[in-house]
Amino acid sequence: MTALQVLQKYWNFDSFREPQEQIIQAVLDNKDVVALLPTGGGKSLCYQVPGLMQEGVCVVISPLIALMQDQVSNLQKRGIQAIAITSRLTENEIVTTFDNLLFGKTKFLYLSPEKLQSTFIQFKLKQLKINLIAVDEAHCISEWGHDFRSSYLKISVLRELFPEVSILALTATATQKVVEDIQKYLLLKDAVIFKKSFVRKNLAYQVYKTEDVFFKLKQMLSKIKKPTIIYVYSRKQTKELSDYLNKEGYPSRYYNGGMFASEKEAAYQDWMREKVQIMVATNAFGMGIDKDNVKLVVHLNIPQSIENYMQEAGRAGRNGKKSFAVLLYNDATIYNFEKQIDKSMVSINQLKKVYSCLNQYFRIGKGEQPEQQFILDLPNFCLKYHLDILPTYNTLMILDREGVLVFETDFQIQSSIQFTCTNAELFRYEKDKKQLKQLIQTILRYYGGVFDNLTPINEFFLAKKLQMSKQNIIRLLKVLEKDHIIVYRKKNKVSAIQFLVMREDDKVINRIAKSVLHRNALKKQKKDAILDYVSNDSVCRNIQLLTYFKEKEMCKCGICDVCLNQRKTKIDYKKIQQNIIELLQSKKQYSAKAMVLKLPFQEAEILASITFLVENNILQLNDNNQYELKN
Repeated sequence: MTALQVLQKYWNFDSFREPQEQIIQAVLDNKDVVALLPTGGGKSLCYQVPGLMQEGVCVVISPLIALMQDQVSNLQKRGIQAIAITSRLTENEIVTTFDNLLFGKTKFLYLSPEKLQSTFIQFKLKQLKINLIAVDEAHCISEWGHDFRSSYLKISVLRELFPEVSILALTATATQKVVEDIQKYLLLKDAVIFKKSFVRKNLAYQVYKTEDVFFKLKQMLSKIKKPTIIYVYSRKQTKELSDYLNKEGYPSRYYNGGMFASEKEAAYQDWMREKVQIMVATNAFGMGIDKDNVKLVVHLNIPQSIENYMQEAGRAGRNGKKSFAVLLYNDATIYNFEKQIDKSMVSINQLKKVYSCLNQYFRIGKGEQPEQQFILDLPNFCLKYHLDILPTYNTLMILDREGVLVFETDFQIQSSIQFTCTNAELFRYEKDKKQLKQLIQTILRYYGGVFDNLTPINEFFLAKKLQMSKQNIIRLLKVLEKDHIIVYRKKNKVSAIQFLVMREDDKVINRIAKSVLHRNALKKQKKDAILDYVSNDSVCRNIQLLTYFKEKEMCKCGICDVCLNQRKTKIDYKKIQQNIIELLQSKKQYSAKAMVLKLPFQEAEILASITFLVENNILQLNDNNQYELKN
């Protein structure tokens, strides 16, 4: 089948968007490709179509579990076999997955960059016929990118494993420096660069300074009753704002990285199916969201960079209809943003202090480099050395990025048990308990030393041996613990540290100081760029954004707040006044704010009209501080 026939068969589309077809042909010609397509530009089709056209499996590197699962689900609905290997799969499930890839008809394998580092995963990949490697959100590979991840720097192992297979790197937003880094760190060979203009003719970028942010927000939500995303800075804010909007009569859900997977999925589905129109979220919500009719994206915070803003704002209007990306701010918003960025810029002294404390905490001598991995109780560590948690966390992330140590925030501790009773007590206990006796005997058969030490166990293994569910095994283990037969430590996630260099105190930090200071300077540049954008109300928003990405062809959009202010026509105040009178005739009284929410005009125009009507004895304020028509 041709590329167009594949598109028609599985997606029921009659044509490709520019430049999808050219990208697909370059991939089929076995060339490495870097593709810059704006959010909603159809990036996934650029690897899905050639992946289906060729024999073998297409490997897709993607940064988020939710994004991978969403892509897999969409492919499966179209009758295309795809699978994602995530941290939620056991080793046995991963083995089964690779068997299906090797002997079945699965065409797409989604992996996180972290999973890719597993030597076991690499060994299993070598057994497959790989037809294409796609790297999604490829900007994450560059420290100049807006979501830099050190794990992306290790994706180049795929080039070493599959030197003849094409690599397709995809991103929605990238400067020239980021494109250069993508080519360098993915080891691309004479890559073909495809770049679609960032111009979104249907998207109105608007920035408003307002002291009453929530009132302005309600004003917009009253007039645009379509799918909306509201971005806020913190997890706490998502719930607080969603609760506030629900109370005010604007049904919403919230989404953040701290929620359980089931909670995220429920909120996501309610919004996707439009049971609610409004999603309040941190920037954890967004990547891969396949909803083309989002009418409004509102930022109540200032994004960390222009790139972040373009990507998040670009989730509006993907159906080509006029949509709005609105940023609301005031002096407090600016202050909080600058404070947040300043906190993320770790000083050299802070690095030295945390590194020194870590060595003391784990009792590592000078000149030593321990091979084992250490479990880190971050709150306890910070308490002991009088450190603030967030700056310490940021410091550990920097030490990880610079290769001083490995800092794992979701390290899995295996479940373990220890018998706390004597053999005689155990014999009496298990005598009349059939299920528990079977479990006890199986543990004793396969795990030695369980009377002497906490011993790692595998609940999945025990479940297979006893032909029970894993949940039932866990329930029985908890019964044994409750009856004081065992101590049971269930598998959980913790932070873990592994040192990669010999302890040399200040020398270690001095070696990375130049890189850290460079990174801080880069953060400051990005901070200044987004603040310039927010405060510049004399140049078309579209031109400002395109200038940042060094696009050569640009013109005024005509629909941003700057353009609208510059081409304001004469306001028909008589029409506005008549609307106010009719509104008050239908309902006897309204506050000024209520009228602003109700009427389809600008706030300043409505307030000016109210003033005129009061001065001309047509309206009056009553005892309830509401406006009413004068008799």
